[in-house]
Amino acid sequence: MRIAIVTPAPAGSRKGNRVTALRWARILRGLGHRVVVMESWNDRPCDLMVALHARRSADSIERFHRKHPDAPLIVVLTGTDLYSDINTSNAARKSLEFASRLILLQPLGIKELPRHVRRKSRVIYQSLERPPKKVPSLKRLFEICVLGHLRPVKDPFRAAMAVRSLPLSSCIRVIHLGAALTHAMAVRARMEMQRNPRYRWLGEVPRAKTLRILARSRLLVLTSRLEGGANVVSEALAAGVPIVSSRIAGSVGILGSDYPGYFPVGDTRALAAMLGRAECDRRFYRSLKDHCRRQARLVTPARERRAWELLLRETAASS
Repeated sequence: MRIAIVTPAPAGSRKGNRVTALRWARILRGLGHRVVVMESWNDRPCDLMVALHARRSADSIERFHRKHPDAPLIVVLTGTDLYSDINTSNAARKSLEFASRLILLQPLGIKELPRHVRRKSRVIYQSLERPPKKVPSLKRLFEICVLGHLRPVKDPFRAAMAVRSLPLSSCIRVIHLGAALTHAMAVRARMEMQRNPRYRWLGEVPRAKTLRILARSRLLVLTSRLEGGANVVSEALAAGVPIVSSRIAGSVGILGSDYPGYFPVGDTRALAAMLGRAECDRRFYRSLKDHCRRQARLVTPARERRAWELLLRETAASS
């Protein structure tokens, strides 16, 4: 089968949408299909289209649907789709109607969909290969990884603000990986490093290095205001790194409602208390680690490959 994957993230980008598109391209090629990844559909012949982002890929989605109304069209819903755009954008809402299937990255996203399109939704958890060997943590530091580009929806400086109030005895240091998407964000990150010795921003680094730093970290901290189902959560689970996350549906849908590592969105004091507890309370830290170990079964490559295999079989049967 000829498959086009459309993602608004350009070639060379390290944004989550591009990482997801390239991983899915590898999976689909492994299943025997011919796959091309593009920013927008250019009328290239294909038997099926997978489009990431209902609003930002809306033109490609509508054009493909108009030209091939009976061909399978799979739309992948991001966090901004689910928790913003489908409520405010006519283009995003039309994409829901044009799609023959909708992919969610975690099951709680279905609650955000109009009832009449929920039957088209399927969940595919994002995966990562488990590292071949454990990367040792730094002995003298309790290193915490924040992995995400600097943009408002990520609330990128929340962890930096939280660690300012920790006692002098704390060994916590925040390593922040991700590009500043505006000059103002870059200036703020540099200023934060100057006045906050617990915070270090490395900017955008190669993916292999990113995964090594994540793997050696004691925690991944996710401070986002919304996520459709963050790649970094899957990456941390695969690496055996416990997670502290804002209580958002995108994380709860993967980690479960009973996970003990949530803090209220934007609550600096609550995040600081949780980080201090993770550093000093071995029982609490172990509970985070044990829970994440159990949830790691959701993010195995074999499970993601099987989900795609079933979805393609289903779309072929119904087209």
